[in-house]
Amino acid sequence: MFSYNFKYELKLLFRSRWIQLLSLILLLLFGFSTFNGKQKVEKRKSVIAMAHDEVRENDTKMLKLLDSLQRGMEVSASPWTLPTRPMAVGNYYPRVAAMEPQPMAFVSTGQADLFTHFVKPTATANDFAMNFTEMTSPVQLLFGSFDLAFVIVYLLPLLIIAFSYNVLSAEKESGTLRLLAAQPISIPNWVLQKLGLRFFWMAVLVIVALTIVLLIMGIDILAEGKLYLVLLAMVLGYMLFWFVLAFLVNLWIGSSAKNAVAMLGLWVLFVLMVPSVLNQLGNTIYPMPSRTLMINEMRELKAEVTKKQDEILDNYLRDHPEYAINDTTQKRSFWHRYMASQHLIKRELEPVVNTYEEQLKKQQRLVGRLKWVSPALTMQESLNKLAGTSTSDYESFRAQVVTFAETWREHFMPFLYNNQEFSSQDYSNLPKFQLTQQSFSPAVAFWPLLLISLGLLSLGLLLSKKGHQKFNLISS
Repeated sequence: MFSYNFKYELKLLFRSRWIQLLSLILLLLFGFSTFNGKQKVEKRKSVIAMAHDEVRENDTKMLKLLDSLQRGMEVSASPWTLPTRPMAVGNYYPRVAAMEPQPMAFVSTGQADLFTHFVKPTATANDFAMNFTEMTSPVQLLFGSFDLAFVIVYLLPLLIIAFSYNVLSAEKESGTLRLLAAQPISIPNWVLQKLGLRFFWMAVLVIVALTIVLLIMGIDILAEGKLYLVLLAMVLGYMLFWFVLAFLVNLWIGSSAKNAVAMLGLWVLFVLMVPSVLNQLGNTIYPMPSRTLMINEMRELKAEVTKKQDEILDNYLRDHPEYAINDTTQKRSFWHRYMASQHLIKRELEPVVNTYEEQLKKQQRLVGRLKWVSPALTMQESLNKLAGTSTSDYESFRAQVVTFAETWREHFMPFLYNNQEFSSQDYSNLPKFQLTQQSFSPAVAFWPLLLISLGLLSLGLLLSKKGHQKFNLISS
């Protein structure tokens, strides 16, 4: 019976032109979305490359100035920008702290359209005031990016719904259900076989179309073979979930119209409503402190600190005796007082900033624990992690940039407080930023989706056995 269903289903799909139509739609959707994703990645690489080129150009000028100054030659530069001054190097010749795109970054834009991909920390920049966001189009933020993740998470379930919503109801409405009931197979098993075959053919089409598109776009899937297989596994697991829902709806709803409405309702529930509800729930349970109040508190503290800079400097040197070795012969400048006051401001504002960040982390942990309620949310988050554009990836980048900014600042403190000039020999010792990427677990989405799908399928088969008499009555 299974071999007969296999041949019959394949002939039916070709005669109805479902195979041809699905192939064309998948090629167009995968092709356009992959092209968009790759364009964004190329633009991101170009922007980061330009930033590195600018730093190299400035470094060349700095080394030439240092060489001229060490030779006792006159230079045409403002005194406060001379690279012999350590604070001038720290502020005018910063390093690039960049987040290079991952090999699968074209898959999902994720948070990449909200956060910047590189920062140039300076010696005087406040860690909590560094800007990690970039200007984005409000229209793009409203509608999102048409990337591969959007096609997989939002559009692929709609194709599955159109492909599977009336498997049983069409037989009933055409009057052939009685003939099926006379065959040596139960109605639930027949529906399961029919949907299983459709899942198989659609999986083949998805794999072939995606492979063709990636090869045409010049993406080396052999070099990233493991990640490509992980992507395929996640997509197949996500497809399986929607086919299992179609199996349950076909068994328990009824007419084709009701099946379509039920499947679309489930799509709205899992893809749109549940993620929105979880986001709102996080904002309600863990409300964010007012950022405006935090900024006002920062300004008030700065104004208060400015009035007591000499006293702050004395306390700072008392706490850091290594910077006060030659304090009796030092001439205290603006930079000595300013850097000491910035150290105090950072220490005083740290509890306020930590409160803000802790609330954000609580929201993210809550959504992370409940995201399994929506396979669409699970799939989106997993694709973001695969692409290296998830919220956790950018939080990790931000934390590493803040650490590097502190390292960059502290590198110039001995020069400043010991009245030591910066020389060309010190250039090679300047700190360099090295990003540590987060590891990605291949099982992050596939196994949960597979377990959910198998659980729903088992439940459907169990209930269908209990209601076997109902199917006999329908077919009689």
